[in-house]
Amino acid sequence: MTHACSRLCRSAVTVTAAGMLVVPVAATGAAAGTGSPGGPVTAATTTVPGVSRVSGSSPSPSPDVRTLDAGVARQLDQAVRRVMRQAAVPGVTVGLWTPGRGQYVKSFGVADIGSGRKMSPDLFMRIGSETKTFTVTALLQLVDQHKVGLDDPIGKYVDGVPNGDRITLRDLAGMRSGLFNYSADDGFYKALTSDPRRSFTPQQLLGYAFRHPVLFPPGEKFYYSNTNLVLLGLVVEKMSGQSLADYIHAHVLVPAGMDHTSFPAGTEFPQPHAQGYTNQTADGRVAATAGWSSSWAWAAGAMISTLDDLHTWARTVATGVFPDGSTMVGPATQKQRLTTPPTGVPGAGYGLGIFDVQGWIGHNGSIPGYESLTVYLPSARTTLVVLLNTDIDYKGSEPSTLFGRAITEIVSPRHVFDLPAEPAAR
Repeated sequence: MTHACSRLCRSAVTVTAAGMLVVPVAATGAAAGTGSPGGPVTAATTTVPGVSRVSGSSPSPSPDVRTLDAGVARQLDQAVRRVMRQAAVPGVTVGLWTPGRGQYVKSFGVADIGSGRKMSPDLFMRIGSETKTFTVTALLQLVDQHKVGLDDPIGKYVDGVPNGDRITLRDLAGMRSGLFNYSADDGFYKALTSDPRRSFTPQQLLGYAFRHPVLFPPGEKFYYSNTNLVLLGLVVEKMSGQSLADYIHAHVLVPAGMDHTSFPAGTEFPQPHAQGYTNQTADGRVAATAGWSSSWAWAAGAMISTLDDLHTWARTVATGVFPDGSTMVGPATQKQRLTTPPTGVPGAGYGLGIFDVQGWIGHNGSIPGYESLTVYLPSARTTLVVLLNTDIDYKGSEPSTLFGRAITEIVSPRHVFDLPAEPAAR
């Protein structure tokens, strides 16, 4: 839902900023050709390896998703270009895969406005709040190991949490704790935007949250808060004896075969990557963000990945099963994860670090300069991944949602992805 971090690092159901890029953006194909917004666009198609890892055997024909033939591909090209022009998106990569029904993998536009470098499917991208799906996976594995219980109070593991004797790990993972979102705090926003490369500790982040009163009793309603995930990250570290990054690497990324996904501690960003663009700055002007630190997002939104790895992750997180068939999260625990009570947004439910929007299971992500969407439609075993290099809203909608809606209106008209942004806390 969005809000991977207030406005900063949105993701999942909520948020933010208005405004468009103020620089002209060429919608350029990943292989060749440069056009102006509204003009011809060349898009490159790249076959992404590893499809069979995720797809398995082909399902029987499903009325839920159209075959990705040449005609559908042309419609998708047109839809993606239209959203790029409307929202002034510099570059975007889209991946769609349905076993037995084809795939669509294309990049449009530029990865870097200054150099004109083309967007391409192999680029590393920041994924914002999609990080939450990894942090909660780590927690659920500890549940399966009987090291923690979902109904344990957070106060059992972390001292000083308001209502810590009543808020459970389940409340935190399900965004129903009532704890204030630290990234909506004015002091935090000023500290971050005054020096985007600075480092924050989890304890500093919690300090911004805990200066605010609890908003409601635990379990009473849905409220998207990055504070919840920082606390869960600390629980994983305490009960596993490893750093959160090391635990996720060893117990999630390695067995999933996700060799191009990482959890940076600060400003690290593997090459090649896209430049990101945001207006979440001290003066409101658009700035390039690839060199910014993601420490402030930590367990809520710091991770980096690629199209191919997210293709793998979509089905893995939705099923709880690694690509080799081994168990990532036990069936009973996975069932609890996928229980998605209403959020207040029509057609959208949120479970334990994961949403269900009109049948699409997964998460979105937004962090200054980047947005992502990784979702899986079980009825057709279809995966959709969208990666783009701006988080600037268009008329109150996040660009990732605009792409998700435009794409699913074509390929899955019975399951149209739509996740309206809520007003920002600021």
